[in-house]
Amino acid sequence: MSITYNPIGLMKDINENLASFRKTQSETMLGFGQMAKAAMAEGTVSMKHKELIALAIGVTQHCGGCIAFHVKALHRLGCTREELEEAMAVCVYMGGGPGLMNVAEALDAWDAIATPKAAA
Repeated sequence: MSITYNPIGLMKDINENLASFRKTQSETMLGFGQMAKAAMAEGTVSMKHKELIALAIGVTQHCGGCIAFHVKALHRLGCTREELEEAMAVCVYMGGGPGLMNVAEALDAWDAIATPKAAA
């Protein structure tokens, strides 16, 4: 069941809205991209675990865009819904009720990205 959160549309809107910023602030965006690539690279901590950490931060910081993009990455990395739900339980533990509300967005994003035609 989908709530009003539309992760696929949100990611599209964010990318479109940042298009001109990417051009005018190319050095900043290049630096941000390089930082993300370095931080998320496979290492002692796996890329999947790093994405789960990033998602948890997005949930606890109430960032719908972060939730959508990191759930998409988790799908790509082969994360299971069970792994996602366990990580989200930690978010509820650490973030209480507000964290729980954003967990709903993460679960909705998971379902929308798993079956994108249903979210359209």
